[in-house]
Amino acid sequence: MPAPTIADLGEDALLTRLFPLLPAGSGTLLGPGDDAAVVRAPDARVVVTTDVLVEDRHFRLDWSSGEDVGWRAAVQNLADVAAMGAVPTSLVVALVVPATTPVAWVEGLGRGLAGGCPEGVGVVGGDLSGGEHVAVAVTALGDLAGRAPVRRSGARPGDVVAHAGVRGHSAAGYAWLAAGRPVPDAETADGEGADAEGRALARAVRLAVRGYRRPVSPLVGGPAAADAGATAMLDVSDGLLRDAGRLARASGVVVHLDPPADAFGEDLAALAPVARALGADAEAWVLAGGEDHGLLATFPADASLPAGFRRIGVVGAPGEWTAGTVTVAGRVPSGPVGWDHFRG
Repeated sequence: MPAPTIADLGEDALLTRLFPLLPAGSGTLLGPGDDAAVVRAPDARVVVTTDVLVEDRHFRLDWSSGEDVGWRAAVQNLADVAAMGAVPTSLVVALVVPATTPVAWVEGLGRGLAGGCPEGVGVVGGDLSGGEHVAVAVTALGDLAGRAPVRRSGARPGDVVAHAGVRGHSAAGYAWLAAGRPVPDAETADGEGADAEGRALARAVRLAVRGYRRPVSPLVGGPAAADAGATAMLDVSDGLLRDAGRLARASGVVVHLDPPADAFGEDLAALAPVARALGADAEAWVLAGGEDHGLLATFPADASLPAGFRRIGVVGAPGEWTAGTVTVAGRVPSGPVGWDHFRG
């Protein structure tokens, strides 16, 4: 018997199945079921951001389950809230799906949204519509808790550049899937059936593919960075070089990044087996790969970096290089700098 689709169930029955899967959130006063939700705003200011995932543009249904897509949709928005120095509180989700979509896929999306939300964050409402392709649009809300928002425009010459989170994992996972390679199972990665080199590759591939399907953002690092005196910050969603350039342009400065082997040696080592298997360059994934959703921040030179942040460079004044320039090991990179939604 074929699995039931949305057309078989209908909108109201689908929502009845979906709502119990979503987290309520500690700041939710009125959740799904009415025309709008009601959430607390204790700071009297609300941080708001929105983002969208589109089938065959941001994900493929043969690569990612409903859980994977829901997780990514939550994390990429929560990371933007954290990058302002705020604590995420709520999500509103608009979903477009074909009527032929299996109900189980949508239920998986709900579980993925819940899994991607830290404790206290609620999915409080949204919208459901039919369409030819799946699209998931999320609006995230956050609480500054009395802090000033940390913007991209506050970096000053002499500041330390620091990063929290992983680099290059999502890009490596995408590269593996795009090459049509199978994802090893847990037994291959951890069992006795393969040689040591094969097990190491299997573990590296599973780590990278999980990084693409279900990235983990250091959300607590955003408020911690604000409390530590961060002068500028943003979510690294489109690649380290591209997003560092955005920070540099907004602040009117130059960002000098340390050599990747010094700044991201642990990530390079973790991804090296995948790069060798694909004949690819792990440094390119680290510098230009997107969707890891780490946090890039600048701090005064005498600041103590919060837990999870590591120094990866320094902010310089314009001079030899114009404002907005990013250098790596003293040179302006000549290769790709990251993702552009209209240029690739």
